[in-house]
Amino acid sequence: MNKKSKIYFGPPLARLTKQETNTMEVSGRINRTAERYLEIVARHGVDLTDAERQCLIQVCAAGVLAPYEILELPIEVELARDIEGLDRKALVEKLERASFADLVAMVETLGF
Repeated sequence: MNKKSKIYFGPPLARLTKQETNTMEVSGRINRTAERYLEIVARHGVDLTDAERQCLIQVCAAGVLAPYEILELPIEVELARDIEGLDRKALVEKLERASFADLVAMVETLGF
């Protein structure tokens, strides 16, 4: 069991736990959601070449990505600086075909 830690409840966590009535229910809800999320990340993603990975790291380097920013990754890739060996068109098409779960998993594996 992990130690207890304080956590800030921003709007997403408040919305997620709105129906829970006590600390144990809130904790359970957060942990179930995290477990499911980690499983989604493990089962989804986008296969990337090294050049594609470097391009996306450059694009994502601004920091935390909101859901709408994740959906805009194809546009950001079109505007990114050139990377040696990158087939920009192929990467844009790959991102456009990917599901939202695939994009989120990809962003997570890139560390963002």
